[in-house]
Amino acid sequence: MSQLHFPWLELAILAPMLGAILAAVQKKREHAMLVATVFSFISLVLAVGEWIDFVNLQTFEAHDHGDFLSWIFNQDIIVVDELSAPLLPMAALGYFVVILSTLKTKIERFSFGWTLISEAILLATISCKTSWILVALLVAAIIPPWIELKKRQRCTRVYEWHLGLFAVLLVLGYLLISRSSSQSMLHFIGMVLIVGAVLLRSGIAPVHCWMTDLFEKATFGTAILFVMPLTGILAVLRLVVPIAPEGLLRSVALLSLFTAFYAAGMATIQREARRFFCYLFLSNASMVLVGTELVTPVGVTGSLCVWFSVGLSLAGFGICLRSVEARIGRVSLMDYHGLYDQMPTIAGFFLLTGLASIGFPGTIGFIALELLVEGAADVYPMVGTAIVLAAALNGISILNAYFRIFAGRRTSSTISLSARPNERVAAVLLSFLILAGGLFPQLGVLNRYHAAKELQARRDPATISPTHAPSTNKHEE
Repeated sequence: MSQLHFPWLELAILAPMLGAILAAVQKKREHAMLVATVFSFISLVLAVGEWIDFVNLQTFEAHDHGDFLSWIFNQDIIVVDELSAPLLPMAALGYFVVILSTLKTKIERFSFGWTLISEAILLATISCKTSWILVALLVAAIIPPWIELKKRQRCTRVYEWHLGLFAVLLVLGYLLISRSSSQSMLHFIGMVLIVGAVLLRSGIAPVHCWMTDLFEKATFGTAILFVMPLTGILAVLRLVVPIAPEGLLRSVALLSLFTAFYAAGMATIQREARRFFCYLFLSNASMVLVGTELVTPVGVTGSLCVWFSVGLSLAGFGICLRSVEARIGRVSLMDYHGLYDQMPTIAGFFLLTGLASIGFPGTIGFIALELLVEGAADVYPMVGTAIVLAAALNGISILNAYFRIFAGRRTSSTISLSARPNERVAAVLLSFLILAGGLFPQLGVLNRYHAAKELQARRDPATISPTHAPSTNKHEE
């Protein structure tokens, strides 16, 4: 295994943990926000440095220089590979832009300390190679949002039942897999339990109500950061895809496809912006899960590309809705608010990120969705058609939300509602990445294709049908 030239990973995880401690001792919320912004930016810089260092090594897998955790546990714990290398800076970027764009009307309710702890857990989860530690991190990630709900004195029953069951299924499934032979019935039951846990964590219908409940009761920023990294899909790729038979994966793909179409339809009829965003996210996240379960190179490549585009575009889309909510309160989609003249920058960013999430030409989602549709159609022709229809419904709901919020009779305000400098920085940064990824997609697609090929190569040969076995043709690429 190759070695990075600097301990990027461990420092990227350590930075938000130190920031959480410093943010917790600040008496003023403005100071806590400043600390959180600085340390999330440091973590982002370290994650980008890791990605650049890894690309220059031209290897599939690498660990930190002077890996401290490996020295303690006598095994590689924190590792970066072609799958996780771009996900680390994307996750760090999501936390940075959400913290940066937080307005004064939100800082009293938004927990900066627990947000930084969540970031550290997420970065460790993405770069974790050891299965039992990965399971522990996936379970630990559900604690910070639960603590926030408790502090806000909101009912946590729905969240506790669903994600508590997720933790039980995940731990029990991993124990059965790790302590049984690959051909035994206990091993298969363990796989089914892990798949059930992933379906819960990903919000696949009909076990998705905890996600809508979270968006209604938690702060908008916390809800976005908890669901946006798609850690349920990471659990699939790390724990399920290498050992699960194709029949089980195809069943999950069909459930995911149903959820994508169902959530897209639900997004078109929502009357409140938070629930609309939740269903829009569910639809896009389910499309990612469809591709990962098809276990074909093109399908997985498309899925990984959509994962990246969804992480950027819907993070920006959620920030837009959060910015509007910070100014006028909970946003109803029953009325026309006419806010374009008051906030033209946010309106333009809203439309750009929304269209990027459905694969509009020139944006990062265009090639990604094309690859996903092609990969799905190769396995089930009707699946590609269903994905296109779901994307079309999402486009209708996005345009409807845009017109409801920014069009209609002009509204007047005694104070300026225009974008603040920190919001402009976040908008410009995400817009640049969305457009650059759409205009120059070659490098990103090639990286995701290599990751997809390696993921397929790591599958147990006994689980691969002859139709989709890896090709030995040297001229395939």
